[in-house]
Amino acid sequence: MDTRPILYDKQDKIGIITLNRPDNRNSMDLETMPAFQKVLDRVRQDSELRCLVITGSGNTFCSGADFKSGVIQRGQPLLNEALLKLYQPFLDIGTLKIPVIGAINGHTIGGGLGLALMCDIRVVNNRAKMGANFARLGIHSGMAISYILPRLVGLAKANELLFTGRIITGDEACSMGLVNYAVDREDVMEKALDLAAEIALCAPIAIQMMKHSIYQGLDWNAMKAAEMEAHVQSRTFEMEDAGEGIGAMLEKRVPNFQGK
Repeated sequence: MDTRPILYDKQDKIGIITLNRPDNRNSMDLETMPAFQKVLDRVRQDSELRCLVITGSGNTFCSGADFKSGVIQRGQPLLNEALLKLYQPFLDIGTLKIPVIGAINGHTIGGGLGLALMCDIRVVNNRAKMGANFARLGIHSGMAISYILPRLVGLAKANELLFTGRIITGDEACSMGLVNYAVDREDVMEKALDLAAEIALCAPIAIQMMKHSIYQGLDWNAMKAAEMEAHVQSRTFEMEDAGEGIGAMLEKRVPNFQGK
C-alpha cells in the first residue's frame, strides 16, 4: 500500500489528487501540507490538464488540522503566521486556472470543509458529515470559511452553521446549495470524473477565462479573508476556552466553556 500522504494520478487531461492518511482521517499535519503543495505546483505547471479532482482515501475526505500531531501549538510565537502557512497549500487551490472539483467521499470537518470550499464544484457522499465546528472547539474559523460560506448558502444559513458548529449531512449540504451533487458514496468519484470529462471536452482557454471572470466579478479575495481569519483565530487559540474545547474533543467529552 502506498503510504505517501498525498497521491497524484493523471487520467488523460484530468488530474486527481488524493489525500492519503486514512488512519488519521486525512488530517492536516506537517508532512501532508508540504506534500500537497508540491503536487499542486506540479498540477500548475502541466499545460495539458483541463480539470483537477481532489478526493480522500478511506472513509474521510479531510478532518481538518491534526491536533494530536502538534501541527498547531497554543502559545507558540507568531501563531497567526503559522496558521496561515499551514492553510496556504489548500488556499493555493484558488490560484489554479483550471476548474477544480471536490470529490468529497466522506466526512469533511473544520479545515477539511475549507478545502472543499476552495473547489469550484463539489460532489459529496450523501451520508458524509460536513461542518465548520470551530465554535465547538472554542476557536474562530480559518481558511476563509467565514468569507466563503455566506457567499454560497446565504448569510442567515451561514450564521447558523458557524454559530452552532453544527454537523450536517451531504444531503443537507446539497439542499442548501453548499455542494452541487449529493450521491451514494460509491458514486462520488464517478460523478466527479464525469463532470471533469465534460469540462475537458470544452475549449480550455475559454473555460479558464470564464473562471477568472466569474471570480473577478464576485470581487473574490479568499486569501485576504484567510489572512484576517488567521489573526483572529490565533487570538482565540490563546484563550482558555480553546484549551477546553480542543481537550474535550480529544477526550471525547462535552466542553465546559467559561467565556475566557
